[in-house]
Amino acid sequence: MAENTENSEVQETEAGEETLTSYTTETNEGAGTGTSQIAPGYGTGRRKEAVARVRLTPGSGNWSINGRTLEEFFPSRLQQREVNSPIVLLKLENKFDITVLVDGGGTTGQAGAIRLGVARALNEIDREANRPALKKAGFLTRDARVVERKKAGLHKARRAPQFSKR
Repeated sequence: MAENTENSEVQETEAGEETLTSYTTETNEGAGTGTSQIAPGYGTGRRKEAVARVRLTPGSGNWSINGRTLEEFFPSRLQQREVNSPIVLLKLENKFDITVLVDGGGTTGQAGAIRLGVARALNEIDREANRPALKKAGFLTRDARVVERKKAGLHKARRAPQFSKR
């Protein structure tokens, strides 16, 4: 993701150590240059116990998740990146305003549900342009993993009582 630019210079110090004099940040080359049409769309996403209803409207890239911004709802940069990944993949940043109503589950499940909902909404908007990239990245596949049920005679799904030989 991060690229080294041609103007980066490596300088040697007196002790023989090398230091980099200029740095680059991670950027998305060609952001906002996607070929998808810009139109309203709707998608529903689910993961574990979380359910997200996602509405995309043409706009300037504002997120509203249960009435809060993306940074307020997901303080973790990892979850922010996961939620935003279908839009970044298609290079459609700052093209849609995203309104989400999500409930159930925890933060990870909600992030996964929102990602699936955004991907389904983008797929609905322009199937020919968006579907191949979204499908290849695995964003249109529902994650079917759920918590395993507790079994009779066990403490949890697989945790058995302690064995005592005598």
